[in-house]
Amino acid sequence: MGLSHTTAPVDVRERHAFPAHKMGEALIALRDYEAVHEALMLQTCGRLEIYAELEDYEEGVKQIRQFLGNFRHGGVEDMDSYMYTLLGSQAIDHLFRVSTGLDSMLIGEAEILSQVKDAFVQGQRAQSLGKTLHSLFREAINAGKAARSQTDIGGQSVSIATAAVNFAIAHVGDLRGTSVVVVGAGKMGSLVLRRLKAEGCSEIVVVNRKDMPNLVGALAGADIVVTSTGASEFVLTTGNVGDAMRERPKRPLFIVDIAVPRDCDPDVAQIDGVSVVDVDGLRGVVDVTLERRREAIPMVEEIIAEHTERFHHWYRARVAVPVISSLVQRAETLRNHELERLFARCPELTDRERMLITGMSLTLISKLLHGAITKIRDKAIVNSAEALTDAHILSNLFDLQALALEE
Repeated sequence: MGLSHTTAPVDVRERHAFPAHKMGEALIALRDYEAVHEALMLQTCGRLEIYAELEDYEEGVKQIRQFLGNFRHGGVEDMDSYMYTLLGSQAIDHLFRVSTGLDSMLIGEAEILSQVKDAFVQGQRAQSLGKTLHSLFREAINAGKAARSQTDIGGQSVSIATAAVNFAIAHVGDLRGTSVVVVGAGKMGSLVLRRLKAEGCSEIVVVNRKDMPNLVGALAGADIVVTSTGASEFVLTTGNVGDAMRERPKRPLFIVDIAVPRDCDPDVAQIDGVSVVDVDGLRGVVDVTLERRREAIPMVEEIIAEHTERFHHWYRARVAVPVISSLVQRAETLRNHELERLFARCPELTDRERMLITGMSLTLISKLLHGAITKIRDKAIVNSAEALTDAHILSNLFDLQALALEE
């Protein structure tokens, strides 16, 4: 379940964003809902998505909606207009399109893969992942790596950070000789900083949260401001920007806000001499640059198909895993028991004879079980329902449930 730049404008996305420092707490809360077996949250400037394996689809979706309301301590009714819900194969395909950059605001953007990795790590820390989402996200990350190494989907230097600088260049002109303030010293701010240095800006001032008392002074001397802090409230307000503009009459200020939630109050754009663009306003900047990336889409889709099929094989085959494991364990228990009885009755056996008998017993069990295990695993990939029936038959024939009770 989620909303993204394809369904919701930035003012909606920021309203429903989770503070980064509360993401672990949110996952712990989400995993405690009865119908939610596993869960992971992916939040970027362009999306908020919850991936989950559910006990029951309808009840699970209901509980996720309850979680969104309870944890945020507010209504989520307006999400109905913007949220999408994808089930089964659609959800899997969507994640792979996200991880490879096909569903990004800027096709093939570099940041999304690291954001998927970060979401995966957050889920591991919160212990909200089980085998299914762990395998799914590992495969999605591998697909993202393959797309970038085997195609031009990541070609050309285009990202939210570079788009912000390109937008500034398009509206201000050559950045040499300009003074730029970067608000926020996080990952995105660092990317902006590197690009600004490459453009030859004469002065770059970085303002982090400790420097906020000096923000007005920094704004007063700037030609351009690029902001990305991750703060839950506006950092640039009509108050502090207005104060800065009074110190620099008739000198224009251009603000690029790439944060979600936004750092800059939209009303700031009403101040004389101030221009503001948010993350949604950057889309048109890179159309020409992205043409080469669009040509790589068919190859990326082939990679997606390969990795999704690999995950589907694993997912369908997993129904056979418990009975296969129990069957092997049952056989091993019987084998060890009979060997112990034989060696107790024949103490005269040499170490070499005991080794040969043990090896023969291992070979016998392996050959006996190999056919059944291979067939049930292969059938699970094609038809999990039939495989589950076969698994139940094997379980009854070998009394595997009794084995589990004994343990």
